[in-house]
Amino acid sequence: MSTKVVIVDYKLGNLFSIEHALAIIGLNSEISSNPHQILSADALVLPGVGSFKEAMNSLKQLDLINPLKDYIDTGKPLLGICLGFQLLFSESEEFGHHQGLDVIQGTIKKFESTDKLKVPHIGWNKLTISNEESWKKSPFVELKDSSMVYFVHSYYASVSNKEYILSNTTYDTLTFPSSIIKDNIFATQFHPEKSGNIGINILKNWALNYNIINLVTNEGIYE
Repeated sequence: MSTKVVIVDYKLGNLFSIEHALAIIGLNSEISSNPHQILSADALVLPGVGSFKEAMNSLKQLDLINPLKDYIDTGKPLLGICLGFQLLFSESEEFGHHQGLDVIQGTIKKFESTDKLKVPHIGWNKLTISNEESWKKSPFVELKDSSMVYFVHSYYASVSNKEYILSNTTYDTLTFPSSIIKDNIFATQFHPEKSGNIGINILKNWALNYNIINLVTNEGIYE
């Protein structure tokens, strides 16, 4: 029986690029906003690009908030990407204060624009190790410190429990968490599906680490 991977469709996200990246590593996925399909998934991807407030409103309208939390409580793997990473937190300061899914305690804050720090933060930037022990057991296991990945965002996470921070990234003088890991949750502020070969390897190791797939061929995947 094949593994059921579901990409959550809440009408904000680059769904097809993620679907394509998963296909490269041998994972067939389906895009869905159906609560029953989400709950029955073997692995879940929560993507997203856009406004935190709009995303939470959309999740409410689609009746997906409780199914997402219930899914996480099962212990099955969840991958959050960009806005999907931010939605996991307690709240956001984007255009006021808005409640998030609150599965990771912390606040999403806005980059303060300066002459040097342009907002949004767009482009390639470095991942630096925050927790070396976790790094060795994570989807970053094959990555070297200071590996480059691709970002597009105007807000960043302030994480209450620093043990969940897997990597940090520095933009001008501000250092922010660029990925987190907590039990069955692995989430990145950057876009692995836009991060070339490094991003593909992160997705491959996510699938392997959480037993989503038992074997991925190296054909088409570059170290």
